[in-house]
Amino acid sequence: MKHVIRLSLALRSHWEEIKNHSDQDRGDISITTIIIWVAAVAGALAIAGTIGIVVTKYNTKLTGI
Repeated sequence: MKHVIRLSLALRSHWEEIKNHSDQDRGDISITTIIIWVAAVAGALAIAGTIGIVVTKYNTKLTGI
């Protein structure tokens, strides 16, 4: 029983440290990060769209490959 109480107190103390650290560590996402993510997604969509258009346009010529 003594070990269970010690373990409970240790876990509660550790949980409070985690909560305090997570409250301090929260920050706003920077506008630079948002711009980078938007550019990456837009670039990926543009590449996928281009590949789709090329495959559709040359589909008959690609069947023999």
